[in-house]
Amino acid sequence: MGRVIRGQRKGPGGIFKSHNTHRKGAAKLRRLDFAERHGYVRGVVKEIIHDPGRGAPLAVVTFRDPYRYKLRQENFLATEGMYTGQFVYCGKKATLNVGNCAPLGTLPEGTVVCNVEAKAGDRGSLARASGNHAIVVSQNPDSGKTRIKLPSGSKKVVPSASRAVIGIIAGGGRIDKPLLKAGRAYHKYKVKRNCWPRVRGVAMNPVEHPHGGGNHQHIGKPSTVRRNTPAGRKVGLIAARRTGRLRGSRKEKDRE
Repeated sequence: MGRVIRGQRKGPGGIFKSHNTHRKGAAKLRRLDFAERHGYVRGVVKEIIHDPGRGAPLAVVTFRDPYRYKLRQENFLATEGMYTGQFVYCGKKATLNVGNCAPLGTLPEGTVVCNVEAKAGDRGSLARASGNHAIVVSQNPDSGKTRIKLPSGSKKVVPSASRAVIGIIAGGGRIDKPLLKAGRAYHKYKVKRNCWPRVRGVAMNPVEHPHGGGNHQHIGKPSTVRRNTPAGRKVGLIAARRTGRLRGSRKEKDRE
């Protein structure tokens, strides 16, 4: 009987919970209301701030409440080219400008968008990492669906009423510069979660990991495991469809 391995210990949380104390709040679009569904609302970018643990900067956007005499503050993911004092327009009748938020159904094919809603009103869930963007591929007005190309390259069909911000997320090129030293990696993951440094399984003892032990650092058994493997043995390539190098030219499958 071996020890409880790291993969099992991550389940309940404990020391592996995310470090979210200093974060500035969830980055979401405005709550979908009557004004956005039928016209537009205007907001102003008050400041662009850093959110610890997030690669992309946040834009603090202030809107006037449509129903009460007060201001509403939203944390938007800043798009490239956004600046303080900029007016951003959200709604069905918003113009096609960088930083504006509009339903996908109103955007022409080929538009570069980010922070896309997977379901209308979920306030943004796709293409949100720094430098990422999605592209509007095609519109189907009959079924009310829009086809978009995600940063991974895969295509997805979402409702045309789903909103998106025009442009690409700021903070791109973040991973072009190498970390170079352990101290930078330490600070990078300190504000995210406890996932660094990561000890390899073959470097452990047999009691701590299925790949541990042996006179040389080798796995000694196939690294692929089946989907319903017991938790303490479920390490390596889990339910791998294929392994090895990708050989040959990749065919771009565009299923309509």
